[in-house]
Amino acid sequence: MKVIAGNFKSNLTRKASIDYLNALNSKLDSVFDSRICNDKDIYIFPSNTSLVQNNYKYITLGAQNCNDSKSGAFTGETSLLHLEEFDIKTILIGHSERRNLFFENDDICARKFDYFKSKNFKIFYCIGESLEVRTSKKYLDFLESQLKVIDVDYKNLIIAYEPIWAIGTGLNATLEQISECVSHLRDMSNAPIVYGGSVNENNSSDILKISDGVLVGSASLDINKFYQIIKE
Repeated sequence: MKVIAGNFKSNLTRKASIDYLNALNSKLDSVFDSRICNDKDIYIFPSNTSLVQNNYKYITLGAQNCNDSKSGAFTGETSLLHLEEFDIKTILIGHSERRNLFFENDDICARKFDYFKSKNFKIFYCIGESLEVRTSKKYLDFLESQLKVIDVDYKNLIIAYEPIWAIGTGLNATLEQISECVSHLRDMSNAPIVYGGSVNENNSSDILKISDGVLVGSASLDINKFYQIIKE
């Protein structure tokens, strides 16, 4: 079974997100059987203001970000209390945009990981190297350092490898580059390894042959493109 996930980031309104989810669920109803329904390995991460009840037949909803707290004086933050209202039990941690734009370092990401591990969440833990690290030839060591701060044996872990230089840039890592890093990460953990970084309906088939799934960014905003990726 492959993991197919879409990260909407700060796109689509609440209404647009709900319309999308309903339409995608209907499309999948005509294709998938009950086995797929039970596994629910299709994930959507809408913006936090677009979270709704996590009761879709084929889709599991997740949070793009959350504070490591039940609730409290954390102005502007989403806390566990808000996710519980919608029965959300899946979260992205360590996405490069959270690390680079909001200064979430390894310590912060590890703290969030430990908190949501204690709540038995499905955790998509994102790692990836910059172009500078890639050209330094030390990228495998860098990826190892990002994983050393978490429990790589956690049963509900999914590792998302996203080279920063290939996210939203239109640049694509070669299949050889992806395969090398995925193979290296498999030596470190038994968790599924999914790939993200300019994944689209044209390259997903090849990427799915060498990884355990994909984390799709901008291409997931187009329901027809995302549906095509799922069919692959």
